[in-house]
Amino acid sequence: MKIFKTLYLILLFHLVFALQIDAQTVKLKIIETTDEHGAAFPYDFTNQRPINGSLAQATTYLKEERAKKDQQVILLSGGDLLQGTPLVYYYNFEKTDSPHVWAEIMNFMKYDAGAVGNHDIETGHPVYDRFSSDLKFPWLAANAVYKKNGEQYFKPYTIIIRDGVKIAVLGMITPAIPNWLPPKIWDGMEFLDMIETADKWIKIIKEKEKPDLMIGLFHSGVEATYGGQKADSPKNENASLLIAESVPGFDIIFVGHDHHGWNYSVKSSGGKDVLILGGTSSGRDMAVANCVLTYNSEEKIWVKEITGEILESKIFAPDQEFMSKFSYAFDEVNKYVKRPIGNFTESISSSESLFGPSSFTDLIHSVQMDLTGADVSFTAPLSYNSKIEKGEITVGDMFNLYRYENLLYTMSLSGEEIKNYLEYSYKLWFNEMKSADDHLLNFQLDENGNLTFSGRNNIPVLKAPFYNFDCAAGINYSVDLSKPAGERINITALSNGSQFDLRKNYNVAVNSYRGNGGGGHLVEGAKIPKDDLAKRIITSTDKDLRYYMMKWIEQNKTIEPKLLNNWRIIPAGWWNKAKEKDGKLMFPNRAGAM
Repeated sequence: MKIFKTLYLILLFHLVFALQIDAQTVKLKIIETTDEHGAAFPYDFTNQRPINGSLAQATTYLKEERAKKDQQVILLSGGDLLQGTPLVYYYNFEKTDSPHVWAEIMNFMKYDAGAVGNHDIETGHPVYDRFSSDLKFPWLAANAVYKKNGEQYFKPYTIIIRDGVKIAVLGMITPAIPNWLPPKIWDGMEFLDMIETADKWIKIIKEKEKPDLMIGLFHSGVEATYGGQKADSPKNENASLLIAESVPGFDIIFVGHDHHGWNYSVKSSGGKDVLILGGTSSGRDMAVANCVLTYNSEEKIWVKEITGEILESKIFAPDQEFMSKFSYAFDEVNKYVKRPIGNFTESISSSESLFGPSSFTDLIHSVQMDLTGADVSFTAPLSYNSKIEKGEITVGDMFNLYRYENLLYTMSLSGEEIKNYLEYSYKLWFNEMKSADDHLLNFQLDENGNLTFSGRNNIPVLKAPFYNFDCAAGINYSVDLSKPAGERINITALSNGSQFDLRKNYNVAVNSYRGNGGGGHLVEGAKIPKDDLAKRIITSTDKDLRYYMMKWIEQNKTIEPKLLNNWRIIPAGWWNKAKEKDGKLMFPNRAGAM
């Protein structure tokens, strides 16, 4: 009788459990923050002013959603955390004897998983290896492997279970890192094609884990043709949409990297809807997937209803517990950025650099040539609209002068390669003008030939990013806007008075992003094979260029920013009229300032 009673109880338990599952509905709210670039607090340390986007505000929303009893919350990170503000720079390179504050913040917020971003790798092995060990959740990158044996450098995926629902999260990083970053930064690693990696791992996950919900968490954008790539380009930088369409099995793909903001569905090759969802950057918003899963006992599957939304952080007040807990970091970094390092006799503005020669880029040239002793220097404005006022200069001002943690290279280029490099840059930068009434800048046009405008700030969209608008120092040259791309540059001499020879080799100062092929100036412009770039590097700094700029200013104490007057744009009358017109379009609040 005991046996029958036991069997009866077991059968009764399974029957009750089956009835519960059959009627069960699970609500999941999956929240992704991405590309924060160090925006933890609602405060701009560089310019000493409040801002509207931060993880402190995201925490307020997160707490509200976690307090709701009828849903489960999952928090994900899309990567690019460790670069972009003095806060993360300080804990990357200055304050290295304690846990990284960004890891402490993410642990406090209780992230469930994150994807590694290319700007996280940019910080170098000592930083991201230490950061990874400080995290209390998995940091994912299935397509980042050890070069020596193909084993995973980071964890490829993780499993999260909420109310009986099994959720698999596959993480990946954009594989284009070798196009931008020097090899020593990612030494020992190889970055594999995202589509091939997704196809491999989704099969493994399905067979081994049998998840109810399959999520892609990719630090990669949506537009596969960005930067002149093709959909079938190996190791495509922005392969998220390609994966959604060609690799069946995903329910949601969270994206990042392109700072665009996406919320729409596509059909996979298996005929299933896949939601593509991702926010912009700098803590301005959160991408939220609202999932309602109802169990169907006949088919033994979860029926899913999934919708997406993007919420702006500015509608939430900063969480006071967050602000209090991390006030030590706020105070320490604020003290760090206010440290004086020198004086400028004149104000400089990066906005002027969009339209021609400027004292902003010429200051960077002066530093680069002084540090390297190079014959020629290349640089672009790395900030769209940054101004450094004359007078006392602080550590914080350096983040306006030079935004990224690039190393400084000295490379060997021939005179002809230098000319072709510049032809490529000015093709990206300036329009071919037929008269003074044409635009100076190379704007993106619609099918009717009209300017297209950004939905974010209602200014015309440039065909190429402004940080690819390289000019040169050390040579005297002109740019003829009346001539077609490829025939505009006329180099007359070196700026020291020596003859410039197209056949001679010169030492050229250039940042590591450009020196590794970023932007295409060396590969597509100068026609140097990608595999040969490393052979052209003569020297490299050990630390980022901003660090050496700070030391340079501290050593020289008083800096007189000025135009080097080594290049000009012709016809001058066309240029003056067009830059005035385009200046009003690009900076409508200070029209006529160009």
